[in-house]
Amino acid sequence: MSTVKMITDDDNPKVQEVYQDIRDSRNTKYIGNFWRYLAFDPSLLKDIWTNVKNLMVKETLIDKKTKEMIYMAVSITNNCSYCTHSHTATAKKLGMTPQEHSEFLSIVGLAAKTNQIVNGLQVPVDDIFDEDAN
Repeated sequence: MSTVKMITDDDNPKVQEVYQDIRDSRNTKYIGNFWRYLAFDPSLLKDIWTNVKNLMVKETLIDKKTKEMIYMAVSITNNCSYCTHSHTATAKKLGMTPQEHSEFLSIVGLAAKTNQIVNGLQVPVDDIFDEDAN
C-alpha cells in the first residue's frame, strides 16, 4: 500500500521530460513504478533521476555490475524489497551469474552477522584502521 497515488499519465511536461530521459538513457520504453510514484512531485522525480543517472547509468570508476551489486547489498540491509528486486534484475542483465549471486548473498549474510556481533560486543576500532592515527 502506497502513501501517494501512482501517476498513471504523464501529462505534466516536467514528468514527460524525465520519463523520456529515462527511456533514452536506459534504451527502454519501460517506466517502473518507482518513477511513476515519484512523479507525484515532478521536482523530486527530476532530482532523484538526475542522481541515479549520474551514478548508476553513466560510466564511472566503478563498473555497472558492481554498482548494482552494491545497491543490492544496501537494499537488502535496508529491507527494501522493490530496490532489491530491481537491482538484482539489473545485475543479472549485466552478467551477474548464479554463482556470483550466491557468493554475494553469502558475503551480505556474513557482513550482517559479524556487524551484529561487533555491535553487540562494542569492539573499539583498531588504531591501524584510523586514518588520523597513521
